[in-house]
Amino acid sequence: MNLIILENHVTSQRGGQETNLLTICRGLFERGHRITLLYLKPGDLLAEYRSFCDRTIQISAYGFDWRSLTSTMRFLPSLIQIRQLSIEPNSVIFCNDYHFSLFASALSFFRQIPYVCYLQLPPLQLNRQRKFGLRNVDRFIAVSHQTKQDWIKFGTDSDRIRVVHNGVDLEKFKPAENSIQARQQWGIFDDTKIISYIGRIDREKGLETLIQATAILMKEGRRIKTLIAGKPLTHYSFSKGRECEDKGMNYLRSLTQLADSQDVSDQVQFVGHLANPISLYHASDVNVLPSIWSEPCSLGLFESLACSVPKVASRIGGNPEILAGEFDDYLFEPGNAEDLAECLDRVIDWREKDPTLGIQCRQYVSDYFSYEKLIDGIEKNLLELVIS
Repeated sequence: MNLIILENHVTSQRGGQETNLLTICRGLFERGHRITLLYLKPGDLLAEYRSFCDRTIQISAYGFDWRSLTSTMRFLPSLIQIRQLSIEPNSVIFCNDYHFSLFASALSFFRQIPYVCYLQLPPLQLNRQRKFGLRNVDRFIAVSHQTKQDWIKFGTDSDRIRVVHNGVDLEKFKPAENSIQARQQWGIFDDTKIISYIGRIDREKGLETLIQATAILMKEGRRIKTLIAGKPLTHYSFSKGRECEDKGMNYLRSLTQLADSQDVSDQVQFVGHLANPISLYHASDVNVLPSIWSEPCSLGLFESLACSVPKVASRIGGNPEILAGEFDDYLFEPGNAEDLAECLDRVIDWREKDPTLGIQCRQYVSDYFSYEKLIDGIEKNLLELVIS
């Protein structure tokens, strides 16, 4: 099978979508499939793609803004690239973001190859050209049942959508060999408990709730340190014609101001983007996902559990699908700082009260959300289309 992968920015700094795609592509390559990567912007993941892809081709644009002549002219070379692209037998398009649907649809139509759209997000910002492009999708693959339901409500036929949950590489994400040493690497030399967040710095992640919960726990006499890892999300500005960090940086400043106003600026530390977050998982007593939007299927859920660190998450989106059964007790109401504080208070002493919990966390993801199960599911859906 020959996969034509459509990606936006080939970087690890935007979030889980990009790193998840790299994981899938590498896994399919290891099973003997050939990969061609089309991308808009180069980034730190490009070298890894080039190590196993047959071709990596930069595309000028996946769509256009009809209000901008510059944007429209930038899209025209992409149409030429569609005609010039060499297509191998048994090819299939794997589009990592439905926002690329116009280009993917054109490529599918003109070159007569099946088109799969990978749904890692609920339907947002769908203009006419994107809706048009989605009409020609042969199959959707959603990362959670909740994401599938979000798209069904949007009007997509349920029979066109398959669900394949994300997975985690258990060889990469392992428990700490020495948790005390891991804590010391982050400057913690006493019995202070470490609460961590790893992800992008964006309003939909609900980080205000985490900071407020930290303040509540401090007032109750808890010795804690909350480490927030990630960088502000860039947003595209049509007026400036480029991606800008202004909005994201303003949000980050608002979080530091909130920590000051809650008198927890010494307890809340923003540590920036981590190319490798494993050291922070190893140092953590608990990892938190405080999202206030319909979180599809966060990679951080699996990474934390694989490292034998309990995960506390908001009861929204796909989170309850992952933290099910015995882990349901680690869910809290979105935006409710008191509920989050109570949840953290229950779990944060697990090393003393229930030291087997870490083993249970890792066994859970091993049983249900392994890397192999993810690749199995994606491969099965793609092969069904190629064979048919």
